[in-house]
Amino acid sequence: MTEQRRYGPGAQRPSPGRGRPDPAAAAEAFDELRPLLFAIAYRMLGSVTEAEDIVQEAFLRYHRVVSAEADGRAGPESPKAYLSAVTTRLCIDHARSARVRRETYVGQWLPEPVLTDMAAPGSASWAGRDPASLAEQSDTMSMAFLLLLERLSPVERAVFLLHDVFGYGYDEIAGIVGRSQDACRQLGYRARKHVTAGRRRFEASHRKSTELAERFFAAMAAGDLDGLVSMLAEDAVVVGDAGRTKPAWPRPIVGRDKIGRLFAALGSQLDQVGGTIQPTGVNGQPGAMFLAADGRLINVMVLEIVGRSVVGVRSVINRDKLRHLGPLADLPELLEQSRGVDSEGPTRR
Repeated sequence: MTEQRRYGPGAQRPSPGRGRPDPAAAAEAFDELRPLLFAIAYRMLGSVTEAEDIVQEAFLRYHRVVSAEADGRAGPESPKAYLSAVTTRLCIDHARSARVRRETYVGQWLPEPVLTDMAAPGSASWAGRDPASLAEQSDTMSMAFLLLLERLSPVERAVFLLHDVFGYGYDEIAGIVGRSQDACRQLGYRARKHVTAGRRRFEASHRKSTELAERFFAAMAAGDLDGLVSMLAEDAVVVGDAGRTKPAWPRPIVGRDKIGRLFAALGSQLDQVGGTIQPTGVNGQPGAMFLAADGRLINVMVLEIVGRSVVGVRSVINRDKLRHLGPLADLPELLEQSRGVDSEGPTRR
């Protein structure tokens, strides 16, 4: 699939004509390419904030080059080629240092969640859009897919994404990553083999997955243990990324009975503080935001569904990974306040 299908014609418009550089035209070209650049950076790094920083740095470099061109020095012929190359190279360097940092990360590491449109096919938000391309786009944004990419070296990741996801040719990729075309083909082949071996086959349709997710989160909100267990696969796994935030699940939790009890209790706690569960798309898959009574975000969950069962749940409660989604709330603090109100009136601070 090419990036034209994925991001629409806006990301493919021709660059402004050559001649005297126009800073306004350069900014317009960057704005048109921003969705593509962010998509590359986010898939490379699994971080919204880091991807935004990378894209901004790419623009600053592009702006300096365009300004230099105005002084008579040679500038980039193609904004898209220049910006995608700079973005990818910055991501490769950043991913190398991030890999070292994650060796000391507390608990399980998950990508920063991105809220995505999970409206049913045929709705207004899908009008004029290709369902096949949307399905593939969702798949390459899923947390499961991003975690598979983490197993690749930064250069393998870049080659695989640029070729298989964004439709770049190996001649373009070779110039971006500084390898020969043959070397890039080998890197792409090796990366594709690793990713294919680790991917599940998602059998549930979009509609069925969304319906199952809605029932699952409704059962959680109601503290319905039997309902939760009935929707979980026997060997289901929960992974939580809390960083140093509580409550923390430092290791994966395996088995539908354990998970059912955990989520029934979580639903009861949420009800105790007047919170709600709002189903939404997360990284292109069915998920939910857990909200306090005042609308502040507590955590985000995303479901992995195969057939008629939930086989995996990924929960992000790490506050550093949720700040881009809005104001945050702390569940233990809300529970403490609730208990104080119930027993002694409002808690003084």
